[in-house]
Amino acid sequence: MALKKSKEVTYISFLRQVSTKFSDLLAFSGPAPERINGRLAMVGFVLALAVELFKGQDVFAQISDGGVFLFVGTSILLSVASLIPLFKGVSVESKSDGIMTSDAELLNGRLAMLGLVALAFTKYVTGGTLV
Repeated sequence: MALKKSKEVTYISFLRQVSTKFSDLLAFSGPAPERINGRLAMVGFVLALAVELFKGQDVFAQISDGGVFLFVGTSILLSVASLIPLFKGVSVESKSDGIMTSDAELLNGRLAMLGLVALAFTKYVTGGTLV
């Protein structure tokens, strides 16, 4: 019983320590930058791969074919949606459960960033699409 109570106290004190200042959230080591970039990379990689499969357009053709406006719109939407809970003091770790953990999200985001680089590199080296 005492162990459970100490975990609750630790959890509550952890929630109180989360800073909601804009400069802290977007600091280099803050909770927002890598998470937002990872989420954007995951969406971008899946969509870029889907367009390559169905239309045969590489990443650079997608960008020049009106993709900049979609990128900016998606970036704004995902950034705001990612920042709102952080401004309310909710940490990402507090919402982790089962296989959907904050560490898994960071890993998937990093892999998606590498995937986008691979799509661009494939176009540069081979002159064609990845798939």
